[in-house]
Amino acid sequence: MGNTRDVQLDALRAIAVTMVMYSHFFAAGGSSFWGHIGVRLFFVLSGFLITRVLLEARAAAEFETGAALRSFYIRRALRIFPPYFAVLGFVWLFDLEQSRGSLVWHALYLSNFWYALRNDWTPWVLCHFWSLSIEEQFYVAWPLIVLLVPRRRFEPICIGVILLSLAYRFYWPVTATPALARDLLPPASMDALASGALLACWRSRGAALPQWMRLGWPAFAAAFLMIEWFVPAPSDPMLEWARWLLLQVLPLVPLMAIVAACSSGLRGPLGKLAELPPLLAFGRISYGVYLYHPILLSLAVKSQPWIPLNVSEQGPGRFLVASAATIVVASISWVVFERPLNRLKRHFPYVARTHAARAGHAGWFARLPGGSPDRPAPSLDLPRTDARR
Repeated sequence: MGNTRDVQLDALRAIAVTMVMYSHFFAAGGSSFWGHIGVRLFFVLSGFLITRVLLEARAAAEFETGAALRSFYIRRALRIFPPYFAVLGFVWLFDLEQSRGSLVWHALYLSNFWYALRNDWTPWVLCHFWSLSIEEQFYVAWPLIVLLVPRRRFEPICIGVILLSLAYRFYWPVTATPALARDLLPPASMDALASGALLACWRSRGAALPQWMRLGWPAFAAAFLMIEWFVPAPSDPMLEWARWLLLQVLPLVPLMAIVAACSSGLRGPLGKLAELPPLLAFGRISYGVYLYHPILLSLAVKSQPWIPLNVSEQGPGRFLVASAATIVVASISWVVFERPLNRLKRHFPYVARTHAARAGHAGWFARLPGGSPDRPAPSLDLPRTDARR
């Protein structure tokens, strides 16, 4: 299962996590603009990839719902839990930024509720866990929908989730309570996740993006950038709410178009750029980069007396030191820790071969030069798909 051109999606992961690091390490005043776009891109990617692989599993002749669900949750646990809980263990051991009091919430993937209920980003060193919690909450429920509901109803469900998420945003102007909850509770991000799922649904039945999306996404992107960069926050509360709503909604179509293009495979100069080895390598370790980067920032700030560059404030010194430290730690984590655990996922396929299929496969091997049911031909290079999911 999987698209052989998905290599370019690693480039998107690299771009998304670079946006987040730029926002947290370099942007003046800690501007959340690029970080917001990076996280939204991650959400669209997650919705697309998870939904696509489950739809492909459901389409297989040997599909069994229980086996597919079990494999999905085990594979997610192998990929996500070990580095995540290693970070929590490190934070607990050193009580980094006085974080121990909130660790139970983070361990239960309720970080977004922790920060929303308190309307405060304390402890800041784990504030990025809110988005990881959103994704985990999505992973708990979404596979049940993809694998259990009638196939013909799945696309309307995706559209319904997007509309409900957009409608959720109109609740806040009515209550006039500008709190963190408006951005951190699950409905605030379900539009991006369901947009990726809708894209996977279209792809599964061979449909392209609707023409209005293919032709109109540059206009959506331009409108978003114009509002963000050139329209100051108005003093009128209702106009401010309207500006906020537009900044939330406008990026969805461009992000869907970008993911669709890269999943199909960009050609020409852009395609070559999206397949540069350093960019792809960075994309492969993007989960670790996202997970570790505030931890490394905290340690860098504490080490300021021994660092010749200014890491105590946003700027080039912080970006250079904290980014380099994050990439080194994430690379070591990937090679020593994450990749070996990822290889265990081959024992948990989404669709288990039946006895007849295994027998037929063994017979196929036996017909190859040097092959037998017990000793297959040595030179087969079968594609490895979904290796990092």
